[in-house]
Formats: sequence, structure tokens, C-alpha cells
Amino acid sequence: MIAPLAFEPRRFQSAAAHYLRGRAPYAARLIARVAERCRLSRADRLLDLGCGPGPLAVAFAPFVGGVVAVDPEPEMLRIAAVAAADAGVAIEFIQGSSYDLGPQLGRFRLVTIGRAFHWMDRVDTLRRLAGIVESDGAVALFQDNHLKVPENRWERAYDELIDSYAESHAGLAHIKSDDWVRHEAILLDSPFSALERIGVIERRRTPVDRLVDRALSRSSTAPERLGSRAADFERDIRALLADVATDGFVTEVVESEALIAMRPNGS
Repeated sequence: MIAPLAFEPRRFQSAAAHYLRGRAPYAARLIARVAERCRLSRADRLLDLGCGPGPLAVAFAPFVGGVVAVDPEPEMLRIAAVAAADAGVAIEFIQGSSYDLGPQLGRFRLVTIGRAFHWMDRVDTLRRLAGIVESDGAVALFQDNHLKVPENRWERAYDELIDSYAESHAGLAHIKSDDWVRHEAILLDSPFSALERIGVIERRRTPVDRLVDRALSRSSTAPERLGSRAADFERDIRALLADVATDGFVTEVVESEALIAMRPNGS
């Protein structure tokens, strides 16, 4: 196994403004199914680790009695606080990272991690979580996938364009390496080794503006990393999408997915 990435707390500083607007939202049906599977109630607490601008924290807040959301980037937390206020939900936001996990946070029925686990020291994070997750609680990793269906043919050229601008850095090399160990393997060797997956597939009409924000929300093509190339990047993304958009919208088929990990003696 290759070593964890070096911790960069401000990695997403300039991407923060684009993240919530750009990233594909997790399906509401997925949130409801995970809440049901984990038997969440108003008596439970939830930790959203690496919360970013708070989509999971806000979505799960109605299902539990308390939510703590942790992220190292202050701008992400500011945006998340606005989103929580707009949704009318109460969330405790804490600036920190997986290295700050400990008993001072209390105990949780569910820990959610959305598109962030690969940036963490995964073995250390799961060890720390074992001390604060209830015995019958769970850790749930969320991500989204684009299926290989006709509506998603545009995505290959979109990703290739992004890669052509992407600043090469250790994170990309780490994750794309042949030595990269999948999350499932890490979880199977952890206290949370009982795994199951839930997925929800939706066809969506997505505004071109959202897809521009999505490109700028990546750490390798965040505005700060692009510098003077940012305007050219946005122009090229829009030109590419103009060929597949109808009335300013692009059709995409998105699978929202949760990998739920529990202790073997949990239920």
C-alpha cells in the first residue's frame, strides 16, 4: 500500500465557491434509503467528515437529532453554514480534519464521507472512527458515477479536456497509481468490515453553467491552480458543451452511491 497523501488543509480553497453549484447532487432517494438502512432516528447523532459545502450534512439533518460537520477549509464551512441556514436545519460546524477525530466529539450512529475519503489517511481515520461510532453504527462513503450509456458520451471528451488543463500533483498520481488500494479493501481490514452498497440511478438535465462549475470544483483545476489559464479553461469547457447542449442543458445519467460499512457483529 502506498503512503497516504500529505495533508493540505487549503487544497480546496478556491474550488469551494464552485463545489456546491457544480458537483452532481446526491439523489434524495439515496439519502432516504441510507437513513432507513442505518435506522436513523431523532435520538441519533451524525458526523459528516470532510463535509465540504455540506450537502450530506444538510440532507441528513432531518433524519437525526444532531449533526456535526467537519472540514479543514474555512470557505467550505462558510458556504455550508449558509446552505444549512437556507434549509432551516441546525448543524454544528467544526474546522478540522480526520486527524482531529477523538472522544471530544462524542459518539455517532452514522459517519458520512462524501468524495473525500481518498484524501485522508484511511487506515488511521477508520481506527479513530472505531472509537466514536456506536457499536451498531456505520460509516458510509458517498460518491457519484456516470454510467456508460448513450446520454453520457460527452463525458469522455469533457474529462479529457479537464485533464489537459489539470495541474499535475501528488494527489492525482497517488490515486491513479496501479498501487492504489480501493476503499473496499481498506474497509475489509478495518473494524467496519461488513460492507454493502446502495445505488440510485437518475437521468438529469444539467445546466451548462453547473458543468463549468463542476470542472472548476476539482482540486487539480481549481481557479487558484489554473491562474491565468482559468478564462481559457472556462471558454473551452463551454465550447465543448455547446455541441451537446439543448437550450443550455446537457443530459446526464448519474448513479448516486453509498458504500455502507458496519462492524461484523452489527446489524
